[in-house]
This record gives sequence, structure tokens and C-alpha cells, in this order.
Amino acid sequence: METASTPTHCPYCALQCGMALSPLPGGGVEVSERADFPVNRGALCGKGRTAPALLASSVRLTSPLVRSGGTLVPATWQEALDRIAAGLSSARNAYGPDACGVFGGGGLTNEKAYTLGKFARVALGTSQIDYNGRFCMSSAAAAGMKAFGLDRGLPFPLEDIPRTGCVILVGSNLAETMPPSLRFFSELRENGGTLIVVDPRRTRTAEQADLHLAPRPGTDLALALGLLHLVVAEGRTDEAYIQERTVGWEDARAAAMAHWPEYVERITGVSVPQLREAVRLFCEPEAAMVLTARGPEQQSKGTDTVGAWINLCLATGRAGRPQSGYGCLTGQGNGQGGREHGQKADQLPGYRKLTDPAARRHVAGVWGVDPDSLPGPGRSAYELLDALGTDIRALLLMGSNPVVSAPRAGHIEERLRSLDFLAVADVVLSETAALADVVLPVTQWAEETGTTTSLEGRVLLRRQAITPPDGVRSDLEVLHGLAARLGVEKGFPTDPEEVFEELRRASAGGPADYSGITYRRLAEENGVFWPCPSVTDTAAEDGEDGEDAVLDALPDDPARDAEASVHPGTPRLFLDRFATADGRARFVPVTHRASAEEPDAEYPLLLTTGRVVSQYQSGAQTRRVAELNAAAPGPFVELHPRLAARLGAAEGDPLAVVSRRGRAVAPARITTAIRPDTVFMPFHWPGEGRANTLTNPALDPTSRMPEFKTCAVRVEVVRPV
Repeated sequence: METASTPTHCPYCALQCGMALSPLPGGGVEVSERADFPVNRGALCGKGRTAPALLASSVRLTSPLVRSGGTLVPATWQEALDRIAAGLSSARNAYGPDACGVFGGGGLTNEKAYTLGKFARVALGTSQIDYNGRFCMSSAAAAGMKAFGLDRGLPFPLEDIPRTGCVILVGSNLAETMPPSLRFFSELRENGGTLIVVDPRRTRTAEQADLHLAPRPGTDLALALGLLHLVVAEGRTDEAYIQERTVGWEDARAAAMAHWPEYVERITGVSVPQLREAVRLFCEPEAAMVLTARGPEQQSKGTDTVGAWINLCLATGRAGRPQSGYGCLTGQGNGQGGREHGQKADQLPGYRKLTDPAARRHVAGVWGVDPDSLPGPGRSAYELLDALGTDIRALLLMGSNPVVSAPRAGHIEERLRSLDFLAVADVVLSETAALADVVLPVTQWAEETGTTTSLEGRVLLRRQAITPPDGVRSDLEVLHGLAARLGVEKGFPTDPEEVFEELRRASAGGPADYSGITYRRLAEENGVFWPCPSVTDTAAEDGEDGEDAVLDALPDDPARDAEASVHPGTPRLFLDRFATADGRARFVPVTHRASAEEPDAEYPLLLTTGRVVSQYQSGAQTRRVAELNAAAPGPFVELHPRLAARLGAAEGDPLAVVSRRGRAVAPARITTAIRPDTVFMPFHWPGEGRANTLTNPALDPTSRMPEFKTCAVRVEVVRPV
């Protein structure tokens, strides 16, 4: 299996930076630059450079573990898989199929995500499947579907950013979360464009901005509405565009006009002159973009908040035009592809709706099952986790660590402990895996082949570079073995390319159509943007209601209609029409409302959470890399000097941050880079510094996104006893 150098992609964030891997004589691989990949042009952050450290046997799982007498002990694969099948069967037989839950991850390849969804619905017959990507960009996805009829994180490549005139970056600290992407924004400014950053903290990203707006956490919706009010009041709307390419403007305009600048200033803390300057910078150039990330999205009103930013783009004619538009910066490595192919509670492969009879018929035909046998939509991620131990009695979990990453994490830990049976497949013994009855060691990025879909909608091929250690199997092998034990002998292949070929057929004609993509094309073309239909599999032939509009939304392409052609993929969406029945984008009227939990006398401050450059997500992997751990060894509480003085806190003092859900303790980090009414904690650590002990699981009514980004807290100095 070993070769001199294998081109592949980073296992971490949704940039999916290109890299090359070379096997080392003593085992493992060495990372080298791969300048041919346009997203990073060889540049890698510290996480990417050190990713091979996770391949070492000393930090990863290499044998199945089963619980015996309260302790996890090594076991054979046969024993481990038998136990899992027995645990799932016992719950299903006693309480019905929906007593079995499946929880996936945004880091799983497309092949794994597809197979996991199929396993839940075919082998288990359960509706109870969702994944941690629900916590990533579900609000942006819901808003994009409402406005455009299609959800793809970025409807254009990153390379378009330096060529636009202005970017409003809302709630993203990409200098720390996606460092190689900062180059595009630096080039934007070098080309004469401007960058506006919206963030309650003056982050490393905000320091690069021409204008930094620091709203109170939870008020991004009011901010967007205030900007749209000024656009209308100053006569900066694009009336011809609105007339030709949109519907619903009158209601959206009326909603925005109720948010006059002084009112918005009182809500957000952003001054009226700053609001006016933001409108000027955004509207004066010919092209402009709005990009959102978790800041505005991880709110109980996240869908409406993103919708308000989309309305700003539509009112100024900045969507579906070259170098313009709204986009979402997906976080997890396969957050985009992970939800397109069936591990999300309400979706089937190809981003089809589980409630659509035609979609059910198509996918059931590919799977060789009766459409009526497919269960309906299940619970969203937090609701699924909250039901553990009551309605859901057994859980199979792959590639996620909700003990650290879920909101109200202490409660979720209790729910996991209350299960009759828990099985976890992971690379490392995460905090969640440590609670399991069975733990399975699975292959990781350099040891397997599979596809991911980046934040650009570019489908990529990760290639196997080294042979996995003895005792480790792929997730596909795990699902194959479990399905066979549950009585489904066929339909769960272990070869990733065979799975992808089935995925192509299942996605054909759907909104996320991969049918024209092959492993060979991915290798030769450095990735292919979806939708990429094949010549013979189209929505028209499939006959699915509304899906013709998706293909109609692609730019005119004679090659697409030529019988012998190969579809080139779609780097830029919506240039001719949007993916709606009439081709027009929808304004959605929204209005500001308070967060689910506002400060009061008992909890007078706001907590917001986020990431630091040297750790990733729940930290289950990066906390095992010595270089990264040395750079970011533990949690902290960031607070303003005025708040520190009021509390009597000095730099490094242990602070207790207390919410209605629990208490977390971490050292003080005092800085003027944060608002005096707000504290910040990174969420990568378990234990007493676990930030998600505090966070609020209040859910967005549409996306079911929890309100990670704002909750009411108090802060106390922990005095020595």
C-alpha cells in the first residue's frame, strides 16, 4: 500500500487543505506541501502539519474494548460486534425500532455518512438518526433553502473572494479556525476591497478588518435589519434586480423598516455612525459578499438571523451575480457532505427530503427495499441525545464526542450513562467512548480512502497512504459486520469506491447530485463541484417534484445536454436563476427578538464560546498532540479589564462561570478585546473547564440548532480555602 508520496487532504476543517503524505521507515507518515491545490496552495496550519501524530499507536485505539465489571478491557472483533448486535437487537425487540439511536459526525467521509444512514433505516429500521453537524451550519442551511431553494455552504469558490469589492464576515474567527483561508481576505484588501468583521470580540480576524462591529452576543439579527433599514432609507436598493430576480420584498422591507438605526444601536451596542459606514462600504462597490459562521448561526433564532443577512444581499442585488453573494463558512471537515447523504434526521441521499414520496421511491429502488419500509424523520441531534435512556435505549455513535461538544453537556453525559447499551466507534478513547459498553477502533484519514465535500461544495478524494495497524477496521467494515448480524447480508459493501458508486445512483437527480462524479475524475481534476449530474441520470427522468429547478439553476451549459458529454461540475451557483420553482429568490420577512436567555440580576453577564487555533472541536484528537497541547494547554475565561476590576480578579486567577445549567472553572485571561458585558470560553476541554456545561440547549424552531453562542452567566473568583 505504501507509495513514495500520496496526494490527499487534511483531516480537520472544511477547507480540506491539500497535502502530500510520505510513509516513514519506522511507521506513520510525513506531511509535505502540495501547492497544486487552490484552496491552500501548500500552506497548512499547525493542526494539519501535526495530523500524523494521531497515527501513533500510543495515542489511538488499536483493539476493540468491551465493558467487564465496570472496566473497558480488550476483546476480539467477533466478541465486540456480537455484543453490539445483541445490544441493538435487545432494545429493538423490547421497545421497537425507534428504541435504537444512531449518532454520526461531520468528520465522516461521504461513504461512511451514506452507509450510516442506510444502516439506520434499512438494518435497524429506526428513524432516530442525526449527527453533530446539526450543531454546525444547520441554521444557514435552513435559511439558504428558504431563500434560494438549495443549500451549499459557498455558492462560489474561495478564489472569488479577492475579486469582490467588500466582504461582511459575520461571527467567524477564521484566522484561528481556518488559518490558510485568511490569505483570500488579505488579497481582497490588497486588491482595494474592504473587510467588515462582525464579532463581539476583537479577534485575530477582526484585527485584519477595515471596520470591526462588536455587537452584544445574540443581536446579530437586529444588526442585519438595521443595515437593511439604512440601505432602504439611503436609496441603495437595486430595484431592477429585486423586480427581476426576487419575490417577497414588500414584507421584508416593512419588517426591516421597523428597525431604525438608533433602536438598533440600543440593542446591539453598535453606533449609528458605524452602521452607516458599514452600509457605505458594502454598497459602493459593484460586487460584495456576506459570509456567516457559527456566531449568528448557533442561536435560537439562527435561521432568521441568517435570513436577515441574505435579505441584505438580495436587496442590494448581491446574490447570483459574479463575485457576489451570500455564503456560509462550514466548520467540520465534511460538514457539507455529511448532511447531504442521509445521516441527518430528515434527509435521504442527494439532499432529498425524507417526506417526499418520489425521493423515497428513488432511494428505496437503489437500496432494493420497499419505500414504505423507510421510517420517517426522527429527532434532531440535541433532541435525540436528550431522549437517551428513556425513549432511546441503545445508541450506536460514530465520530462524535457529545460529552464535550453538546450543549448542557452535563445533562447529556447523564443521558449517555442512563442508556441500556452504548457502542462507540472512534479513532481515540474520547470522553464519550470512555462511557461505552463497547468501543471499536477504526481507521482514520491516512489509512483509508474516501470522499469529503469542502465548504466550497467541492467533492474531494482522500487517498489511503499507509496500511492501518493490526486490530483496526474501517467504519464500513463495522457497518457491514453489524448489518450481517442483524440479518441484512447484502447492501453494505466495505470497499469505499463501491459505496461511492451506489451513492452516485442514490443522489442522481437530487439537489446534491453527485452522479457525474467518479473517483477517477476527483483524482484527475483536483475535485469536482456539485451539482454534477450524469448524462443519463437527471431530475427530469427521475420525475421528482421540484428537482428540475435545481438543474435549471445551473448556468447554461450546452455540454450538459450533449449525450456524450461529461458535466464539468458547478463552481458557481445561481448565475442564471435560483433553485426555486420560478427561479426567483425569496425574501423572508424577519424581526428581531431576544435570545432565549437574557441577563438578569442573578446572571448579569453573557457567555459566548468558540475555538482557539491549536485545538479542534471537542479536542479529542488535538489534545493528544504534544505540540498543539503545548500551545493551548487548557481552557480559560476571557474578560474585560473593567469586569475583572469589579470582580477583583487578576490575570490567571481561577474564575467560576455559572449558568442555570452548571459551573465551569478556568483561569482568567484579561483583555480589552472583549466587551465588558461578555465573557468568552473555548469549548475544547472536558472536566471542570468544560464550557458546554454552561451552554443553553434552546433550539431554533426551524433548524433545531442549539443556542451555543449566548447564555446568561455570573462570574466569581475562586478563592483558596
